[in-house]
Amino acid sequence: MELEPGATLEEVNQAYKDLVFVWHPDRIPKDNLRLQQKAQDKLKAINEAREKLRSLKTKHQTTHHSPPPQQEKPSQTTQKPYSPPPQQEKPSQTTQKPPKQNSDLSGKDYSRANLSNKDLSGRNLSYANLSGANLSDTFMHKVNLRGANLSEANLFRANLLLADLREANLRAANLIGADLSGADLRGADLTGARIRSGERLLVKLVGTNLAGAIMPDGSIFQ
Repeated sequence: MELEPGATLEEVNQAYKDLVFVWHPDRIPKDNLRLQQKAQDKLKAINEAREKLRSLKTKHQTTHHSPPPQQEKPSQTTQKPYSPPPQQEKPSQTTQKPPKQNSDLSGKDYSRANLSNKDLSGRNLSYANLSGANLSDTFMHKVNLRGANLSEANLFRANLLLADLREANLRAANLIGADLSGADLRGADLTGARIRSGERLLVKLVGTNLAGAIMPDGSIFQ
């Protein structure tokens, strides 16, 4: 995981997202079987490492909280404070539940919100208002942004692999460094969007569907 000893759970999660961003098989050309296999093996190792680190962190937390009950065992009151284990499980549940409970964020208003470095992969943000939002370095693999308002949003280095951006409003959005490989941009409006530095295209568009999209220069992609 390329972490220093004693790394926090937050640092483990951030390292995991960074490595998945680099080694996800969807970023490798399908016809390169050697690199595809290498990416799959690497992703498997990353997932195993993350699970081991998370389980160690959980064990460390439980052992850290266990001494108080042992000191109070002579009294009967030890049975009451001994309830922290269920309380300690709640944080892990709350960290896992929000993605499920909040996976449907369609129509939500996130205009001007700071969502930089967030993991929104797989979320439903169809028709959401993200105008002017900061989405730099955000991981949005397979996110549903159909019909969403992303006008003037900052998508610098955002990962939008296989994202659904049909009919999305990307007018004047910053797409420099964004990865839109395999994304569906049919009918999207990219008028005035920043995708180049001089003559150099700085957006990854491998396998992107641009049929009917309005390009930054106002032309319609055929």
